[in-house]
Amino acid sequence: MVQLVGPLSKELADSVSSCKILVVGAGGIGCELLKNLVLTGFKNIEVIDLDTIDVSNLNRQFLFQKKHVGKSKAQVAKESVLRFCPSANITAYHDSIMNPDYNVEFFRSFQLVMNALDNRAARNHVNRMCLAADIPLIESGTAGYLGQVTVIKKGVTECYECQPKPTQKTFPGCTIRNTPSEPIHCIVWAKYLFNQLFGEEDADQEVSPDTADPEAAWNPEDTAARATASDQDGDIKRVSTKDWARSTGYDPVKLFNKLFKDDIMYLLTMDKLWKKRKAPVPLDWAEMLQLGEDPRTRNSRLKDQQVLNVGGYSRLFQHSVETLRSQLADKGDGAELVWDKDDPPAMDFVTAAANLRMHIFSMNMKSRFDVKSMAGNIIPAIATTNAVIAGLIVLEALKVLNSDIQQCRTVREKHIKAPVKSH
Repeated sequence: MVQLVGPLSKELADSVSSCKILVVGAGGIGCELLKNLVLTGFKNIEVIDLDTIDVSNLNRQFLFQKKHVGKSKAQVAKESVLRFCPSANITAYHDSIMNPDYNVEFFRSFQLVMNALDNRAARNHVNRMCLAADIPLIESGTAGYLGQVTVIKKGVTECYECQPKPTQKTFPGCTIRNTPSEPIHCIVWAKYLFNQLFGEEDADQEVSPDTADPEAAWNPEDTAARATASDQDGDIKRVSTKDWARSTGYDPVKLFNKLFKDDIMYLLTMDKLWKKRKAPVPLDWAEMLQLGEDPRTRNSRLKDQQVLNVGGYSRLFQHSVETLRSQLADKGDGAELVWDKDDPPAMDFVTAAANLRMHIFSMNMKSRFDVKSMAGNIIPAIATTNAVIAGLIVLEALKVLNSDIQQCRTVREKHIKAPVKSH
């Protein structure tokens, strides 16, 4: 007769209690997973995560509270999980799993590795390290209401990189620079603009009108003269965006008039582009001032969900440029800023610039939340999907420890959103 310890056989319960496991990632899936592990009986856990806690994490990463914002995810997750099971032996690393210190010998010290990551580079790395160390890996991921769990074992299953992954969608440069037709085109342009002004310049991320557009059969010498500039800036000069911005002292009004008036007027001289398209409509800073403040900017509730008017985004553009200019000055000569979707001034800049361009090209403007989702190439995380996937990870782990790896399956879960009932 099989002796049971709770729902597990005594042999499996002993394996669970004694085995040493590594959890890579302490975010959405990682929080749920760590809780599940200690409640299942796992006692020896090491967790690693390079990230710190952001206020945006609090709606789904339940091991964290407001007082933890800015602290190490791995360390706080450890402290919170120990409240569920004080006898557990948990080691937390606030570090990158790609650090050379975590070598093959490090991975060989575990009986099982569990990924709870959100980026492909780290997943590839852990996959290769587990193959080299011949340690089972449980790979997982979520995207909105979709999730997946896969067990990877050298010589038994295919690995994470055996199947090609879809590449990130890219767009032609002339579409981004001259003829955007979708909000994502404007958001990509705004991210490029951030790098051209404040970050590392990349020739592949130019934002000025593309005079080499194969669709525009026109004579630059004739038409450039017809593109008049604003009173403040004089004639348009085709120079480096960053050099021009520096020469103005990053003046937000001059930047506004160049990007959203002068460059648009220059595009309008490329007549052939607009024969079958609706032509863009330039903006002028003086006219934006006359629109007055958007009253929604005074209401902080659901701020990320609001869509301002064009005057509101013009002021947001001015404020974000002033803030980023100050940050750049604080870093000293030759410094660069790095765009981060979780950095408020950087996100404000991209939101404002993208929406102003959307308005110019007759598109419906987007909320900060929508822009952030697209700009960060992320799908909003769903707490319940993370919970289901974390549970499936533990179930697959029990199969591995019970020497039933042949019973392991790639599990693809579609978490169905419950309909909202009307009252």
